[in-house]
Amino acid sequence: MASSQDKNLPATQRRIQQARDDGQVAHSQHLMHLAILGGGAVVLFELLPGILDRLLSIMRSQLTFDALSLSQAHSMTEQAQTISSAALKATLPVPLMVSALAVFSSLLVGGFLITLKPLGPNFSKINPLSGLGRIFSKDKLVEVSFLSLIVTALCIVAGSYIYHNTHRLAVMSLQHDAASLLMAGKWLMQGLTLMLLVIVVIAAIDTPLQFLLHRQRLKMSMQELKEEFKESEGNPEIKSKRRARQREIAQQNSVRQVEKADFVLTNPTHYSVAICYDDAKMGAPRVIAKGADLIALKIRQAAQQHHIPLLESPRLARALFAHTEIDEEIPATLYMAVAQVLAYVYQLKASLTGLGPKPGACPVPDVPEELDPHSPSFQRVTLA
Repeated sequence: MASSQDKNLPATQRRIQQARDDGQVAHSQHLMHLAILGGGAVVLFELLPGILDRLLSIMRSQLTFDALSLSQAHSMTEQAQTISSAALKATLPVPLMVSALAVFSSLLVGGFLITLKPLGPNFSKINPLSGLGRIFSKDKLVEVSFLSLIVTALCIVAGSYIYHNTHRLAVMSLQHDAASLLMAGKWLMQGLTLMLLVIVVIAAIDTPLQFLLHRQRLKMSMQELKEEFKESEGNPEIKSKRRARQREIAQQNSVRQVEKADFVLTNPTHYSVAICYDDAKMGAPRVIAKGADLIALKIRQAAQQHHIPLLESPRLARALFAHTEIDEEIPATLYMAVAQVLAYVYQLKASLTGLGPKPGACPVPDVPEELDPHSPSFQRVTLA
């Protein structure tokens, strides 16, 4: 297993998506704290006057009793239920809006994500060694540092604010009740605003830092990168076997196309290649069936069944088998060799219909030695 020191390569998009599916996304707690505290304070200050007026109106209307209501115990219970229900409806917008702000702050950093994987059992969390590793990890160090910074900053701001407003506290103690409460409310509001500014600065630093730490946690080693490539692209050996099997199936299915061929070239036993050419539709002759051993035998049997000319040309058959896939035009390097055989086939068909003399033996096509897979100088190159 690769050590953390070996993980110095950026995470791939597949690794990032897998981590996201597992519920691992960048998450800034301080941004959520800012949304809850700051947004909650704004919502509360905006809605508080209306809420207080509504609560006072409810209390005035419901806490009025007459002799009849006092004589009936159940009426007091009903009034208490009415007051509780009305108070809940009046104050409900505050927690709902604060919750919405908390969710929005989470979506702002990590995006929309629904996954149940974090709820699954993870026995590594009860392992003492794993717990010690998490305690002394880089993430915990950053978290503790930030918490210490926040506490220090808040203490400095709060202490400085109280120290510079000592005279206001003395003035408030000398005011009558209404004025004193008003001054106290303004004083607390200003202090809360200053402390929220500290959290704003912390959140502005912490949010991009969490993105950076998240990418650091997802970094990969060279071995992990290779394993991911194998998983996504497939093991080369398995892919090779799969391609060989697909090629074999294609060759078996191509036997049915032999009846459309103009001629079939043979090795004469190990290879068979069926060639078709239509000058009105094709730019060059096309291989419509090929095979080796048993498939080659089936191609020859199909050719005999449909009276397709069978021609022995070992080197050309081997070259076409090695360098051409089924339903693919022959390589340009073999044009001349195939043209010699095709001309002979046309002469043979003309003689069979009485339109021409019987040709002699099939010519030996000129095939470059390096195209023959049985030649020592064989080279598999792209020839099309």
